[in-house]
Amino acid sequence: MCYSTRATRKVGELEDYYEIERLLGEQEEKEYELIYNHANGWAHPNMWIFPQQRKGHMIPAKWGIMPSTAEGTEFKEYFKKNRGAYGGLNLRSEDVFNHYMYGDNVFTKRCIIPVDGFFEPHTTPVKVKGKPFKVPFYFRRIKDKPMNLAGIYNVTKDKMVTFSIFTKKATPLFEDIHNQPSNKYGDYRRPVVLEDGEAEYWLEDDLDQDDLIDILDNDLPDFEFKTWPISKDLHKADSDRPDIIEKVVYEELAIDF
Repeated sequence: MCYSTRATRKVGELEDYYEIERLLGEQEEKEYELIYNHANGWAHPNMWIFPQQRKGHMIPAKWGIMPSTAEGTEFKEYFKKNRGAYGGLNLRSEDVFNHYMYGDNVFTKRCIIPVDGFFEPHTTPVKVKGKPFKVPFYFRRIKDKPMNLAGIYNVTKDKMVTFSIFTKKATPLFEDIHNQPSNKYGDYRRPVVLEDGEAEYWLEDDLDQDDLIDILDNDLPDFEFKTWPISKDLHKADSDRPDIIEKVVYEELAIDF
């Protein structure tokens, strides 16, 4: 799963790296930045996405996809009533083609979410007060280049753009780290991180289902990731700070990373 990310690059850095241009709505100011040392998905932050329908541009969008019939300004009430949506933060890539609500979006409203990295929980074999001792891990690319998270977006009734991040069956690295299934299917998951060479292709309009499945199945391999354990402060209210990704040593850990 992917419920927490890190995105600290400023607009100018993203524009230069991806050779794109920012688009803003009427309410955003010229100096508008979206910087997060810890972007907690459950808070539904606004983040930059590269939308299929506006190629060569990036726009702000709210994390947590919502249907076209919903009011974006009422997102708190919507997700409170629709708990089965799990905040709209993730969508299973293998199920999206038959999704009752977003099945068409996968062909017309795909997006890329540029981030520095993301966070995943690890369950150690140790128990404290009868409960499993869990440790958060931070993932980034080996060369610390931006990650291209694959996503899908939608526009609400009041014209708010919302998005979700695709997940897929976990590869070995993610099975070792995110080793506790956290969904009703009981399987291990990981976010879909597009290869650099596939990012632009992902947003092309003429891709069919087989093309999309091939991209989703062949995303960034495990050896391209670097990961380490970090402070359990990640789960506290003040976790949006630069030092949150510093490595922490835990005696309870029983895996190599």
